[in-house]
Amino acid sequence: MTLLSVNVNKVAVLRNSRGGTAPDPVQAARVAIASGCHGITVHPRPDQRHIRVGDVGRIAAALDGVEYNIEGNPFAPARGTYPGLIELVRQARPAQATLVPDGDGQITSDHGFDLRRDGERLRPLVEALKALGCRVSLFMDAGSPDIERAADIGADRIELYTGPFATAFAAGDASAELAACVASAERARAAGLGVNAGHDLDQHNLPALKQAIGFLDEVSIGHALFGEALYDGLATTVRRYLAILAD
Repeated sequence: MTLLSVNVNKVAVLRNSRGGTAPDPVQAARVAIASGCHGITVHPRPDQRHIRVGDVGRIAAALDGVEYNIEGNPFAPARGTYPGLIELVRQARPAQATLVPDGDGQITSDHGFDLRRDGERLRPLVEALKALGCRVSLFMDAGSPDIERAADIGADRIELYTGPFATAFAAGDASAELAACVASAERARAAGLGVNAGHDLDQHNLPALKQAIGFLDEVSIGHALFGEALYDGLATTVRRYLAILAD
């Protein structure tokens, strides 16, 4: 079965746009968990534009038997109250750390790692995160020549960046992008890696991805899920995604 991790960043974006404490990403996480999701994802950036450092621990304390996935750029230094990704992981002890090569100038994550360039820099950071007891996943482009290198530097999984697939699907012809996702997933599995996927997945395009990659371990979905939940409710939306992912 492919697991669903609900990314609650968008709830924090809405809260931060007004100030104060509402809506609360912790409460959103509780609703998603009560609705049957398998995990909660957060992506705390150094500029804390959405999930804040304080949210990370509060959400960790609210989890009830589901996995916690903390995403972030391991190269981003500590800044202000942001202590760095590894320190956040040390404090929260998530089941999984997903490493993403994003910067402050990016509105959202829009590319995977170049492991020919960054692999050796990542190796000790992957080792440090695994020493804290969490699974490590690397955000990778479909079609990247570096898929097998993720295993070489000690990662447990990759997360396929599915933005190009989603864009092509919306345009009416996702065959080439879907084939790239499938080929990369198969290469990852052959290298001993698990396979996650995320970015711009929604109820329309997810069935095709799930059908094409039957061994997909996990999808992390936030933006589309919360957009759909505005109309249909969070609990109902989570259950619809779970129905898509069910074996």
